[in-house]
Amino acid sequence: MVRSMTGYGRGEDVGSQVTVTVELRSVNNRYLDCTVKMPRTYIFAEDAIKERIQSAVARGKLDVFVSVVQTGGEAFSVTVNEGLARAYLDAFEKLHQLGEGKVQPACSASELAKFPDILLVEKKPGDQDALKEQILRALDRALADFNEMRQREGVRMAQDILSRGDTIEALTGEIERRSPQTVNDYRARLEAKMREVLQNTQIDETRLLTEAAIFADKIAVDEETVRLRSHLSQLRGLLEAGGAVGRKLDFLIQEFNREANTIGSKCNDIENTRHVVDLKAEIEKIREQIQNLE
Repeated sequence: MVRSMTGYGRGEDVGSQVTVTVELRSVNNRYLDCTVKMPRTYIFAEDAIKERIQSAVARGKLDVFVSVVQTGGEAFSVTVNEGLARAYLDAFEKLHQLGEGKVQPACSASELAKFPDILLVEKKPGDQDALKEQILRALDRALADFNEMRQREGVRMAQDILSRGDTIEALTGEIERRSPQTVNDYRARLEAKMREVLQNTQIDETRLLTEAAIFADKIAVDEETVRLRSHLSQLRGLLEAGGAVGRKLDFLIQEFNREANTIGSKCNDIENTRHVVDLKAEIEKIREQIQNLE
C-alpha cells in the first residue's frame, strides 16, 4: 500500500515514575530528514529514536517531539546543605551578641529553610536503558498512528492517480484510432505536392510512392502509444505493489512526458492535437500527486 509523505501521529507510554509522549509530524521532502526535539537530559535516546524511524519511514521531513514528565515523587531527593546552615546559625548567634540581648539568638527550622540554597532538591539518577525502552514504546505507538494516517491519504491519492491513468489510456486509444487516417491523409497530401513540384520532370512512379511512404511513416505514433501503454501498466503495478515507490513513479512519469511530447511533435491533426493537450494535462496532475507519495 502506498503512503503519503505528510502525516501526524501521537503515542504515549505511562509508567510508575514517568509518562512519555511522542508526537510525529512530516511534510514532503526528497529524502528522509529527521529532527528530534526533546529535553537535553534524555539526549542519550536520540540515536535509538532515529534508528527506529529510519526503519519505518523512507522519505519526508519529519519532526519528532518527545515529552517526559516525572509522575513519582521518588524520582527526587531533598538534602540539607549542612555547611551553609551552620554558617547561618553562627551568623544569627553573632547578631544576638551584637544586639546585646535585643535580637533572638536563633530561628525555627522552617524559617531557616527559606534561606537560599539551604535545601537542595536533586533528581535521582534513573535507569537510562529502562527509560529509553519506554520512549521507544511511545515512539512505536506514534509511528503506528502516523503510518495509519499516511496510508489513508495514500489510498486516496492512488485512486486519483489510477483514475487519471484510465483517462490517459482512453486518450491514447483515441490517438491510435485516428493515427492511420492521419498518416494516409498526410501521404496523399505529400504525393500531390510532390507531383505538383515535379510535374514537368520525368519521375519514377514507384520511387515517388516510396518516398511519400517514408515521409508519412515519420508522423506515425504507433511506437509511442505502445510505450505509453507499457508505462501505464508499470504505473498500476507499482501502485498495487505499494511501499516506498515515490521515486520510481517520479522517474516513470518523466517517461510519460517524453512519449506525450513526441506524439505532440508528430501530430498534424487538429483533433489529435487536442487529445495530446488533454493527455499532458493529466500527466502533469499525476506528477503533482506523485510528489506527495513516499
